[in-house]
Amino acid sequence: MALAGSSKTDIVRQHQHHDRDTGSSEVQIALLTQRINELTEHFRTHKKDHHSRHGLLRMVSRRRRLLDYLHRVNAEGYRSLLGKLSLRK
Repeated sequence: MALAGSSKTDIVRQHQHHDRDTGSSEVQIALLTQRINELTEHFRTHKKDHHSRHGLLRMVSRRRRLLDYLHRVNAEGYRSLLGKLSLRK
């Protein structure tokens, strides 16, 4: 289940550092967050879809590793990204 092209470009535009930036940590975290949110909605109706749940857990752990890296490298960017994506309460 991939992201729609227009929503993906919108997310990239919101989080990129410069006009050709598509792979920075912030962009990757934002894209993973969107996919995680969509899969979470999918599981509300398909409770027994364990194969997709395995993929969700892999995405969550990948996002966690990227967030840890961003926190080590750029703590201020980490805090602002958490605020934009509303990951922490």
